[in-house]
Amino acid sequence: MAELLLELFSEEIPARMQAKAEADLLAALTARLKEAGLGWKNAFAVSGPRRLTAVVEGLDARSADVREEKKGPKVGAPEPAIAGFLRGAGLTSIDQASIVSDPRKGDSYVAYLSVPGRDALDVIAEAVPAIVRGFNWPKSMRTADGDLRWVRPLQGIVCVLDGAVVPFEVGGIRSGNLTEGHRVHGRGPYTVKVWADYRKQLEGKGHVILSRVDRRARILAGIEDVCSASGLELVPDEGLLEEVTGLAEWPVVVLGQMEPSFLDLPPEVIRLSMRTHQKYFAVRRPGADGLAPNFIVVANITASDGGVKIAEGNARVLSARLSDARFFWEKDKATPLDVMGQKLSTIAFKQELGSLGDKVERVAALARELAPKVGAGPELAERAARLAKADLVCEMVGEFPELQGVMGRYYALAAGEDARVADAIRDHYKPQGPNDAVPSEPVAIAVALADKLDTLTGFWVIGEKPTGSKDPFALRRAALGVVRLILDNDLRLSLDRFNDAQVLKHQVGPNADWSSPSLTALARAIMNEGVFSDQAQSALTSIEGRRPDWAERVSAHDPSVSDDLLDFLHDRLKVYLRDRGARHDWIDACLTMPGRCDLVLIVKRIEALGAFLETQDGATLLAGYKRAANILKAEEKKGALPENLYVDAALIAKGPAAERALWNAVTAAEVALETPLAKEDFAGAMRVLSGLRAPVDAFFEGVMVNDSDAAVRASRLALLVAVRDALHKVADFSKIEG
Repeated sequence: MAELLLELFSEEIPARMQAKAEADLLAALTARLKEAGLGWKNAFAVSGPRRLTAVVEGLDARSADVREEKKGPKVGAPEPAIAGFLRGAGLTSIDQASIVSDPRKGDSYVAYLSVPGRDALDVIAEAVPAIVRGFNWPKSMRTADGDLRWVRPLQGIVCVLDGAVVPFEVGGIRSGNLTEGHRVHGRGPYTVKVWADYRKQLEGKGHVILSRVDRRARILAGIEDVCSASGLELVPDEGLLEEVTGLAEWPVVVLGQMEPSFLDLPPEVIRLSMRTHQKYFAVRRPGADGLAPNFIVVANITASDGGVKIAEGNARVLSARLSDARFFWEKDKATPLDVMGQKLSTIAFKQELGSLGDKVERVAALARELAPKVGAGPELAERAARLAKADLVCEMVGEFPELQGVMGRYYALAAGEDARVADAIRDHYKPQGPNDAVPSEPVAIAVALADKLDTLTGFWVIGEKPTGSKDPFALRRAALGVVRLILDNDLRLSLDRFNDAQVLKHQVGPNADWSSPSLTALARAIMNEGVFSDQAQSALTSIEGRRPDWAERVSAHDPSVSDDLLDFLHDRLKVYLRDRGARHDWIDACLTMPGRCDLVLIVKRIEALGAFLETQDGATLLAGYKRAANILKAEEKKGALPENLYVDAALIAKGPAAERALWNAVTAAEVALETPLAKEDFAGAMRVLSGLRAPVDAFFEGVMVNDSDAAVRASRLALLVAVRDALHKVADFSKIEG
């Protein structure tokens, strides 16, 4: 058994790429070893700012000899077939092949070939250059004097097998057993033989912590020490912690101090200035709401003065950044959001969809209509929507785009806007991902939902939908946001109507004034009653005389656009529910039922169906349904079932008791289902269906459906149709897998 140590040493690897590169190197190396027939006991990898290292322990010194069997043609086959077999097997004469007999196929030629094993050293010498040349970095560069591409110029390769160098060359770099440590504290070089020796030298004299896990733990311990000594606590930031773990080979935590007057700035501005530009951590007093006038920096050096100069230098840089932020803050506060918002009409949202100002008008109108349905005041929702995008033109968001919405909230509060309006400005972009919080305040819900629906309907109208993995406008994220806003807040909305209304706004065009009474009435009629309702047609008539072009476009409305968008939202709903444990067939069984535009209703139905099918009654009834459906399907293959197929009560009265019992149970169930379905009590509806389990079982055990009497057979087929139809009132059981 041998040990392989491989180190790829380069200039600084971007922190965000290190963890994946570490995993990719290990996967590529072990795949090559496995392909060559080599086994091992343990393999792992580590990564840092300047190196990727992989170790394979207990590696076979040589792969085993392999005896292969190559089957050939039958004895007596034509000469070309024999010749091809000999070439493929590497034989010179058919006499070198064996003959095997098969009772069914007769005698055939077989060649038994011995493939000798390979030394691990030869396998590695061939594998590593191929891995290096084919390594997949998100971004890479090529040196001026070679064709090797690497994330940053590759400077050295350590490759030793049981202490001996595995010789090869790649990109002009020869493998060896020399590495170097920290640039300042222990550059080296160091001669290495095995992992234990390599780690001891680098983490000792070399001042390099090799493992990401160890560096992370060292940083956290350092933060705990400096915070405890100063009565502070860290403001958690996992993303920043992950990044700085990849920036320092020898992390040293230093506490710095900033000018306390900067705490007048919004804390998000301070934290973003620290995080984005300087990679500093923010701290606070335990139990306090705001930040403390301090910061934590992770240096890559142990300073002789304990980090005093490091802290002072970083404080000066931070002061310059925060001085710029203070200038932006004061300048922005002097401009009302209403005035900022006027500039949105000069910024394109999407050429075919008008400007950002046009979008604001559409969103404001939709938010006003949505407001009563989500428990918000229409005026507040409209006001919030009109101000929601205004901060996009402010100086602070220009410097820190991540603060869109956040700064709008601060400027709104400073101007005396209602707190619900201010919070809606901040929250209307949410949720921006599967783990982001969902707004729960009604005004914020109305604006967030209106904003996302307007984006989705607009891109659907112009035909720019996500395709494959491409989604440049984040429409899948917007659709998932709609799903989460509705479900997390238990909103009962007919999405098809809202989609239709917003689709019409885009089809009419950005120059339509949707705050005008006539167009507002049209949109409201569509949302409340549907696009082809009498109310919508009446509202349409009222604008025909003044704007025939708008009326013509409304009249030509194609509902397939909003139908297709609803299907897309259903796809996002499926993803959301599957991630939470719902089976795909349960979802499909409920999506075709009435009320498919109401996502909350769909989920209630799915939850009840899943709970029912996990009971014995549900599983047994599903099996009975499948049996009935299969019989009907077999009959339909012979030809469509007669339209006048009916259950003959007279024949049932003369038939077996099990047949009568099932008919009575089905007719009773059809009546009993009306009340729970009307109340959306799907659990109650499932309980009604559970009463069919025993009669269905008894029917199939004691009754022959395909009776010789054609009338009896037709009546029993009709009974199975009745069973199927009764179950389909609750869910489409044909979609459910066995």
